[in-house]
Amino acid sequence: MTHSFECPECGNPRGMLGECRQCGSEDPPIPHSDTMVLNLKFDSPSAEEALDRLTIGLRRASEVGIKAIILIHGYGASGEGGKIKWAVHDALDNNYFSDRVDEYHFGEQTAFGSEAYHALLRRRPGLKAYLKLFKEGNAGMTVLIL
Repeated sequence: MTHSFECPECGNPRGMLGECRQCGSEDPPIPHSDTMVLNLKFDSPSAEEALDRLTIGLRRASEVGIKAIILIHGYGASGEGGKIKWAVHDALDNNYFSDRVDEYHFGEQTAFGSEAYHALLRRRPGLKAYLKLFKEGNAGMTVLIL
């Protein structure tokens, strides 16, 4: 499913941000799930642009009732961790998003089958379908609980 939201006016699929392409409605969309994926590395933004996208995404996600976000920030082409990843980790560790994010779990600490993985599933069972991406502890992703 490419769109996880639908327009409250016309019922057509749409994205979380912006207006409906079919009817032009600016009303907040209706989510299909309480969990969503937010890809910060799409179009290769700078770390600052990625943090701006995260800020906007968190604001809108909480407005429409999203409870968990699978955040894709990438690991960096060098294999040592990218600027977006470290900017996101730093912002989370320093409570920059504490008004919207209740807890966060870095992918490298949430490997499939680990205690952290099972604890997260007990808290948010709906994450099971998304956490299969964490088989070896995916360092390019973070789970945000709102």
